[in-house]
Amino acid sequence: MAEAAGLAGRRVRWVVKVGSALLTRDGRGLDEPAVRSWVDQLAALRRRGVEVVLVSSGAIAEGMSRLGLSRRPEALHQLQALAAVGQMGLVQVYERAFQRHGTHTAQILLTHEDVADRRRYLNARSTLRTLLAYDVVPVVNENDTVATSEIRLGDNDTLAGLVANLVEAELLIILTDQAGLFSADPRVHADATLIGEGRAGDPALDAMAGGGGALGRGGMRTKLSAAALAARSGAATRIACGRESDVLSRLFDGEPIGTLLRADSAPMAARKQWLAGQVRVRGRLELDDGAVKVLRGSGRSLLAVGVRGVSGRFGRGEVVACVDGSGVEVARGLVNYDVAEVRAIMGKPSRCILDLLGYMREPELIHRDNLVVIGG
Repeated sequence: MAEAAGLAGRRVRWVVKVGSALLTRDGRGLDEPAVRSWVDQLAALRRRGVEVVLVSSGAIAEGMSRLGLSRRPEALHQLQALAAVGQMGLVQVYERAFQRHGTHTAQILLTHEDVADRRRYLNARSTLRTLLAYDVVPVVNENDTVATSEIRLGDNDTLAGLVANLVEAELLIILTDQAGLFSADPRVHADATLIGEGRAGDPALDAMAGGGGALGRGGMRTKLSAAALAARSGAATRIACGRESDVLSRLFDGEPIGTLLRADSAPMAARKQWLAGQVRVRGRLELDDGAVKVLRGSGRSLLAVGVRGVSGRFGRGEVVACVDGSGVEVARGLVNYDVAEVRAIMGKPSRCILDLLGYMREPELIHRDNLVVIGG
């Protein structure tokens, strides 16, 4: 499981995405025995130290099955209605399957804006991190019931790639009804060969990808796009057939099933590079000497108590520069509070945030995972 190696001091974290064709027996209703099989494998992974976030398609397809529709509608209001009907069945099946292992689940419905907008990104990130800390398995789906353009243009492959960024996963696994990425469409070209390994974001792979099926919105092309998205935070992607026996456990054991798309950087290294490369910062936090020493010497999170000045106009989740008393930048990162909130809590210990603001989103002003030290 080389591509699944975790970060020092933290459990391995996987995002697993299951597609509509697998979940609904190619449109004939939810395949509960298959769901139980994947959940059994996910439970086994958790016992082996893997934190799991599940991204599941299938709400619209299940809605079609429940209402007896054979063709996916095109009208937006029909798709929204089908998603609302189908989501009920989808979460019930997952909850029953996980309860057999004594595991709690949580339903998370997102639109792409929830992970693209920095403020909403932090809200979603905090919720998912808290659920994982509670040993709960988040079951994520796109919020098709209220989404607009996402239903026509979005797909859960893309969402899975964004969730991998969101939770800083080491590995994204996309389970599909295909064996992986082939050199050509194997349904048309008998001589097509399976691509065992490649680099996420490689343009040469796009020419090999085909279109999507009748039930799902994606195809192999969207899976390659998802891999490129996941690679932005350093996650590798494995595209494999969900109908392979015990596929998840075998992948954990290092069996080369399907197609592995590697990222160029390790997860935290890629995230730090992204932060360091942000040329536009929204504000500046002036740190006292103690905070400067802590950031440079130990790489810990920045607390409000170490801030003695603030400038600029920034909201929660935006990039700010951290400077010393001479104005020299020592770090930059994604701030957990907006400028007005920082002014109210700066210089105060974390235990005072609740009394000062009436709430506490995070004990840190900037979490160490969202902070990169600049220079010396």
